[in-house]
Amino acid sequence: MHLNFNGEVIHWRGPAPYYFVSVPAGESDAIRAIAKLVSYGWGVIPVWAKIGESEWFTSLFPKDGAYLVPIRAVIKQAEALEAGQIVSISLDVGRRKPAA
Repeated sequence: MHLNFNGEVIHWRGPAPYYFVSVPAGESDAIRAIAKLVSYGWGVIPVWAKIGESEWFTSLFPKDGAYLVPIRAVIKQAEALEAGQIVSISLDVGRRKPAA
């Protein structure tokens, strides 16, 4: 499943700062509908994500009935992302990382 949407960059303050993009409700519902088909188990949903010219493999985090896309530090820096910013993001849900 391929999804395109706009989402907010969220800063989560933990032991190390993390950044995420929140997946809107409609897109989260679509992901949840196929979650059992694409999950590795434990509810982990693999995705290829793209913001701007940056593309990476990650897994979605379930949060309050929706999902969060983790943003790697290198992606945040390459795309000059800041907390609160609305970004255009593409997800290929269920696409797994190629074997090394």
